[in-house]
Amino acid sequence: MGTNKALEEHVSEADAATSVNVAEKLGFKNGDLIQEFGYDDDVDFDLRDDIEDLTGSELLDEDDHEVVDAVIFWWRDGDGDLIDALMDSLTNLSETGVVWALTPKSGRPGYVSPAEIQEAAPTAGLHLTTSAGVSKDWSATRLVSKKNK
Repeated sequence: MGTNKALEEHVSEADAATSVNVAEKLGFKNGDLIQEFGYDDDVDFDLRDDIEDLTGSELLDEDDHEVVDAVIFWWRDGDGDLIDALMDSLTNLSETGVVWALTPKSGRPGYVSPAEIQEAAPTAGLHLTTSAGVSKDWSATRLVSKKNK
């Protein structure tokens, strides 16, 4: 029985390391201020926690007015007008900041086609640079200001 507990602890540590690596791969670092849009009960709470652990501060909500280093933006099909929402997410973003649009993966409720993000980004003044899976349910698309390519 002791072996199973040791294995469970090892797996938990490996899962935690993987999650923190995801937060690091998103480019977050200690001291960054990150604003979050589109929070709901379906977000990836482990990823949120790992971002907060890595940056050393809580995620700022939509009502905060501080200049931020990055935005995480949870977006699902049916959430409204993507262009307007992307433009709103830029309000407090620093000139060199990035927006990570987090959308449900294909086959998950609320799935958003990558083409929809690619179409909306230029109108919002953004350029899509990369996409990646960040958890079992969510994909991330990195968007930057057109002048920060």
